[in-house]
Amino acid sequence: MTTRQHRILIVDDQPTNRDLLARHIRRMGHTWEMAENGRVALEKLRSQSFDLVLLDIMMPVMSGYKVLEHMREEEALRNVPVIVVSAVNDQQSVVRCIELGATDYLFKPFDRVLLRARIAASLTRKSWHDQEREYLRRIEEEQAKSERLLLNVLPAPIAARLKAGEEPIADLFDDVTVLFADLVGFTAYAAEHAPDVVVNSLNSVYSRFDAIIARHDLEKIKTIGDAYMAVGGVPAPLEEHAESAARAALDMQAVLLEINADLGTNLQMRIGLNSGPVVAGVIGQHKFSYDVWGDTVNVASRLQTLADPGQILVAAASYFRIRYAFALESLPPLNVKGKGRLETYLLLGRKE
Repeated sequence: MTTRQHRILIVDDQPTNRDLLARHIRRMGHTWEMAENGRVALEKLRSQSFDLVLLDIMMPVMSGYKVLEHMREEEALRNVPVIVVSAVNDQQSVVRCIELGATDYLFKPFDRVLLRARIAASLTRKSWHDQEREYLRRIEEEQAKSERLLLNVLPAPIAARLKAGEEPIADLFDDVTVLFADLVGFTAYAAEHAPDVVVNSLNSVYSRFDAIIARHDLEKIKTIGDAYMAVGGVPAPLEEHAESAARAALDMQAVLLEINADLGTNLQMRIGLNSGPVVAGVIGQHKFSYDVWGDTVNVASRLQTLADPGQILVAAASYFRIRYAFALESLPPLNVKGKGRLETYLLLGRKE
């Protein structure tokens, strides 16, 4: 017999039968509600929570059979155990009730010891069922939490491949655009403010950058301190990846003015853009990271380093993809480490 107090619904059209069942339930230490017919019983079941129903069959307004049919059809009521307590003692009625979802069947006049045992058994099964549902709910909740965490680390298509057991995850992309951005002045800002202020400020900046990157269908790859990296065309192909990256870069510069007004700062940003092939994949066993590598990445990173504060430097490979849609200024060739002198362009804005 279970020790926890349960709520039981007594459904019978005869007051004497309801009172008799209520006395037995009280002796078992449980609480109860009463219903004089099936319709009232369903109203109570839909508005309140019960652990067990003691149900008569032959009642006016709505029979016990109809109550069982409704409970079977309604998901919220389907798992509430029902013990039929009825004077109808033919086998056909018993079979019909069991087929409609009844947990047990007792004939009137019932034996009180047998009633007590059947109630205790039904409530124990209900408790086990409730515990199982709670465990499953917790498992689903943890799985959903893990899914959200994984999607915060990896792009959705890559997370799906990882969960499917694919290993290693490595792809060659022939044509993408890499964006590197660096906040100028944030190191000095961090030195002058408390850690929580620094983190909250950087989170405010990156949250707005994330929204811009998502709006232009780019993929954020990583942040390293006050540096920010995104790619257009990875992991899903993007037809106008260079134009999307250019629009994102301009929007990031524009939103930085709003950020400075909000934070009372005077931050500036250097941005480098380059287009070409990259290798992308997942590295790590316990802490996953989706990253991109290649000469295209290195050049974009070095252009960002060479840019003056407030500038967006564009490599020739990106220039030829965006020159008709954007205003660009040709610069004298820059000496790029490991690459020699490269033609670069200054991105000024969109063309009208």
